[in-house]
Amino acid sequence: MISLEIPGYGPLSIKTIIHDLNGTLSVKGELVAGVKEKIKMLNQMGIRQVLFSGDTRGNALAIAKDLGIEFRLAASAAEKAGLAREYDPDTCAAIGNGRIDKDLFDVVKLSIITLQSEGVHTLSLSAADIVVPTVIDALNLFLDKNILIATLRS
Repeated sequence: MISLEIPGYGPLSIKTIIHDLNGTLSVKGELVAGVKEKIKMLNQMGIRQVLFSGDTRGNALAIAKDLGIEFRLAASAAEKAGLAREYDPDTCAAIGNGRIDKDLFDVVKLSIITLQSEGVHTLSLSAADIVVPTVIDALNLFLDKNILIATLRS
């Protein structure tokens, strides 16, 4: 778990990171370089990680197994938001990019959108707390807590 006191923001405790797959952890069906190593580091920190995906490319379960994280099939925005409610959303962060992530972003405590080559949906962009260029940058927010503090403080 990550527990922080952020000036002007208040306390933040993250126990679970919910990941989107297509356009987030992967681009065109392939894991983004460095994702596996960053996920492993977060696993070693004791942070629960879950992959929510509609499995558009049919490889979500295999990727989740390879990363050592849980997989939950979520084929719609409503399903992602509903599943997030099972994980104590006040202690969840979500990383995504698509329209399907908008409702999820509305449910969790901290939402992060990545601006990778598969694009972002403007509704999700408006709902996100933090915008980063890549999923590696998103994962680094949890690996270097000072980045997260600097981004959220007011």
